[in-house]
Amino acid sequence: MPTTSRRTVLQGIGLGGAATLAGCSGQSAPKATQTQKAMNKQKQKTAERVAADPTDIPSPISRDEPKEVDVTLRPEEMTAEIEEGVTFNYMTYNGQVPGPFIRVRRGDTVNLAFENPAENDMPHNVDFHAVAGPGGGAEATMTALGETTHLEFKATYPGAYIYHCAVPNLDMHISAGMFGIILVEPEEGLPEVDHEFYFGQMEVYTDKRPGEKGQHNFDMEAMKREEPTYVVMNGEKYACTPGKRGAGKVETGDTARVYFVTGGPNLTSSFHPIGNVFEELWPEGSLTTRPQTHIQTKQVAPGSTAVATMNFPVPGNFKLVDHSLSRVARKGCMAIVQAEGKERPEIFDPEPKK
Repeated sequence: MPTTSRRTVLQGIGLGGAATLAGCSGQSAPKATQTQKAMNKQKQKTAERVAADPTDIPSPISRDEPKEVDVTLRPEEMTAEIEEGVTFNYMTYNGQVPGPFIRVRRGDTVNLAFENPAENDMPHNVDFHAVAGPGGGAEATMTALGETTHLEFKATYPGAYIYHCAVPNLDMHISAGMFGIILVEPEEGLPEVDHEFYFGQMEVYTDKRPGEKGQHNFDMEAMKREEPTYVVMNGEKYACTPGKRGAGKVETGDTARVYFVTGGPNLTSSFHPIGNVFEELWPEGSLTTRPQTHIQTKQVAPGSTAVATMNFPVPGNFKLVDHSLSRVARKGCMAIVQAEGKERPEIFDPEPKK
């Protein structure tokens, strides 16, 4: 029996050098029904959570010189609850949604190891929007089961950029959780803040209604119609809230920087902080532009990011939502940052004395 190699995988799915767009060309690419069948298999390992901890972010970079940075990405296919009693077969980077927050400095060289476990059902890869090279590295990282590929690239332009899977039927892989942020800090670094948070929005298309108990399988026809069952932040319905995985915590008077990525694959987010504004906002994650100020709602398209700062003058729950509000009320798209501290009635008084 011939040995499966990265080369034979590339040939088999039409991702050789003639591919015009990573993951989207080649007559021999697998049919969507084949990918859907593989995705809906029940042999994935079970995980208690896929929601990324929004505070799990590498510390700001203080060095003045570039260096080599080692990064490992491991696609992990797993079954987990999207809400209580409802399971779904996710595809993730390193077992979380969004994938690990990668932090480098402009001029750094990234040494990427891309490990596809033998127990997975499908080949995977990664396309970095921060890479100056064909396919963002997608063709170079196309990895068969049980193999590891390597990619080296220099971070040549600063900003916050999405990375995502880019195999054939890439929309299915992204919708199942395969996206994240790579931050390339400018040489001078970023302004100091008290907290940083990391959120990623995506749509999940299943064969059942929201909240219907049991295993939800991926539904290609629903995705074609762009009619998601769930729209979520960090992979699960209301994941980053007090009633689920916990809210972000700050003190009144603190400042926070929020990194937000829309994986999609289809819907643009109208990113909005209820009861607050974004004091400064860098659209498209472009950190070398002058920030916009006092922004109430910002559209963040699939395949893009926003970086924003927030202040917390009074205590309370500050909700981060998609202002397409049916996605919040019906489909699960909300995160919360809790501010604790003394009331300041001169700014906000919920019970004024008449």
